[in-house]
Amino acid sequence: MFSSANLSNALRAVASALQTPVTCVLLLMLAVTAVMVGAFIAELFTERLRLRVRLPELVDKIRSDGGTTGETIEKSGLLRRQKKALLELTRHAELTGPMREALAVRLIDEERGRYDALVRVTDVIARVGPMLGLLGTLIPLGPGIIALGRGDTYTLSTSFLTAFDSTVAGLVCAAVAFILSTVRKKWYANYMSMLELVMECVLEVENGEA
Repeated sequence: MFSSANLSNALRAVASALQTPVTCVLLLMLAVTAVMVGAFIAELFTERLRLRVRLPELVDKIRSDGGTTGETIEKSGLLRRQKKALLELTRHAELTGPMREALAVRLIDEERGRYDALVRVTDVIARVGPMLGLLGTLIPLGPGIIALGRGDTYTLSTSFLTAFDSTVAGLVCAAVAFILSTVRKKWYANYMSMLELVMECVLEVENGEA
């Protein structure tokens, strides 16, 4: 039968074995978070700040321009990906009304899927970061407490330093990822509402002409 000492030693061995994987994952999360911050800044200056469109005016112009819907979309202040999706809808004059509507649904789903994938990365980091930070904090404390009992202050200080570094890394990743997710969700909800509104207008015009 297993004694309590053997079980404790087994748990200590498992915890010690987890320290390296947890540290590696924390470092990977820091790298991914840094990449996501860079992508966020690039998106802010290449897309968000260039978004210049007044939806009521654009809708009225699409309805009044008739056969020049594509040109109106190209000259609008919409995002590049929004223009691409809308122009794709205008390039297939041979489609029937239901087929064109199905294509519009597919294009909207593709855009929503892309935005969801971007937000999902930071959502995962925001949830997992504190957990891994806590693991990285608790695991080194075991050897640190043992070192304290032996009077080994160097091992104790090293264990505490590793624990604090892990906590900071996990919380920083989680905090930054949470902010990115919150801001991006607001952006993308706005983008999708704009795209759906203009898409409905384009469908109305294209089906009317057909």
